[in-house]
Amino acid sequence: MKTKLGLLTLLLFSFAAVVPVQSQSSSGQNTSSQQTVHTKKKGRSAGGDVGSGSGDIGKGAAKGAGNLAAGTGKGVADLVTLHPGAAATSVGKGGASAGKNVAVGTAKGTGKIAKGVGKGIKHIF
Repeated sequence: MKTKLGLLTLLLFSFAAVVPVQSQSSSGQNTSSQQTVHTKKKGRSAGGDVGSGSGDIGKGAAKGAGNLAAGTGKGVADLVTLHPGAAATSVGKGGASAGKNVAVGTAKGTGKIAKGVGKGIKHIF
């Protein structure tokens, strides 16, 4: 009987302690834990933009070199198998793909570098 009374008293005190806390949090007051925090996404730094632009130029050049090598290799294979028309086509396609990749990589990289330089100048002034 005593344990039931003790358990009932413990539950009653626990309930009494929880109820006021819940009523405070459900009121119209905004506490710091309930407020949503909107943070602005940090952009890349000026050095990060320049580095990323340099990487884009390098990636474009590497892809272009790979396409040129693949086209030349296929052209040589076509020439060895006595298909001169296909060889010229393969070399031409490889060269065109190489030029496209180098141009795209250079354009993207130059844009990012210019953006980074602009940020750097803006930061100085």
